[in-house]
Amino acid sequence: QVQLVESGGGLVQAGDSLRLSCAVSGRTFSWYPMGWFRQAPGKEREFVAGINWSGSNTYYADSVKGRFSISRDNAKNTVYLQMNSLKPEDTAVYYCAAASTVEVLTSNAGGKSWGQGTQVTVSS
Repeated sequence: QVQLVESGGGLVQAGDSLRLSCAVSGRTFSWYPMGWFRQAPGKEREFVAGINWSGSNTYYADSVKGRFSISRDNAKNTVYLQMNSLKPEDTAVYYCAAASTVEVLTSNAGGKSWGQGTQVTVSS
């Protein structure tokens, strides 16, 4: 079992930047593809960004391409989400996730481990 704890959320203005962190403990962190999802009020949880075990491949939702960047530090068991040029529509609870494969991570299928989430609010 793997445990995930997000941090770094907060209230910012449109155009600002924010960096989320996800600290992972439990099974060997470097084995897992990792990702970020978000859920806005009244909406379903959606995929935001993903990264393979080595960090050599990254994946993004169209809505965040060019603005968000995912990275990982396997020595620190941590995955990051750098969010730039934030918009009010980025307001959501952001969740860190781990999965056995990239396919599972980026799909709507189950089989993911989740953190508790961190709130990001972007004011206009």
